[in-house]
Amino acid sequence: MKKTVAKKDREKFKLGKVDKKTRDELIIEYAPLIKYIAGKLALKLPPNVSVDDLISAGVMGLIDAINKFDPAKNIQFKTYAEFRIRGAMLDELRSLDWVPRSIRKKTAELEKAYAKLEKELGRPAEDEEVAKELGLSLDEFYRLLEETKGATFIDIETIRRKMPDLNEEDIFDLIADPEQEDPFETIQFGELKDVLAEAIESLPEKERLVVALYYYEDLTMREIGEIMGYTESRISQLHTKAMMRLRAHLANVLDPNEWS
Repeated sequence: MKKTVAKKDREKFKLGKVDKKTRDELIIEYAPLIKYIAGKLALKLPPNVSVDDLISAGVMGLIDAINKFDPAKNIQFKTYAEFRIRGAMLDELRSLDWVPRSIRKKTAELEKAYAKLEKELGRPAEDEEVAKELGLSLDEFYRLLEETKGATFIDIETIRRKMPDLNEEDIFDLIADPEQEDPFETIQFGELKDVLAEAIESLPEKERLVVALYYYEDLTMREIGEIMGYTESRISQLHTKAMMRLRAHLANVLDPNEWS
């Protein structure tokens, strides 16, 4: 299947620049992917963020992918397009500055508490320990998780900002693997791969399961809740804590002296 797709991509992009007819066909073909990515991002965002704005940005990302795709990189166009579409949507979100300053501050405080405690303890911090570090009751701590949930999703763009030396060309050179069905399923980011693998492995079991089901099995929070026997709100809470721990782990690795 991979070889067939790669051959199709080479045919469409063999002249280096696609014609208008092929461009229109690609936009129609990948429109469902744009809507899917926008819908999934929107689930993590407040209702004031317009899905239509994300879709519009995604279309521009797709056009950018069509213009810049190089079949010589040995990467499927769908993989490259998804990367560009998602990046364009994230750029749109950053331009909208959709996270209020107050939430951004609370997210930073929460991340700092996790980073400090988990460095000191050498294990995942318990809810009670994080709440105490922040001077909050458990109820207040859980309300804080709810408030900050929209600002805690991790994606390729977030990782790239954490690893400034890893540029776009590095990423696509690293993920190209003709022996694999989908390059993103076996991303080889060198040090980054090891850091993330270690961070995910160190998560508490329930949080690790939520991350696996959400990011690898592509299930919704509701579907994960049905599998684990929890409410959607509880799954969202576990996801937020997992993301905070991952951010904290990255922060400790990239700047180990910050929380000393």
